[in-house]
Amino acid sequence: MRSMLPTEVRVGWIFRYAYLWDWQRRAGRDDGDKDRPCLVLAIVTTTEAGVSVVRVLPITHTEPAAPADAVEIPAATKARLGLDEARSWIMLTESNRFAWPGPDLRPVDSETGYFGALPPNLFAEVKRRFVAIARGETVASSPHRSVPRTE
Repeated sequence: MRSMLPTEVRVGWIFRYAYLWDWQRRAGRDDGDKDRPCLVLAIVTTTEAGVSVVRVLPITHTEPAAPADAVEIPAATKARLGLDEARSWIMLTESNRFAWPGPDLRPVDSETGYFGALPPNLFAEVKRRFVAIARGETVASSPHRSVPRTE
């Protein structure tokens, strides 16, 4: 199978991306340290030129500071997606926002450029909990931080 970059935006799907953490941005950096799986959470707008601007959430092996900060990906879902066996969390307290496809997408060994989709019930939980943090309705270890990337 060839390594591919995703071309079309697929909300609820996981892809590989050079994620820039908020602490890295505040340190003056423009690029993330490593490529990691990320979730396409939403298309936040479409430009006049028809370009989709997306919000993506990082996936990490680092256990969150507080349970409200993240949603753990079940082992069976990780196995289906072809991700490693270590525990992983979708972080809800920060995101990157960029014009799709953007220069920071990385290839995945698949025909689509994606690992695959989250199960609908898990994606719905991620969206619900993200919105609650973003609106300040849920207390997390920190308020949501959105990092703008190349648009």
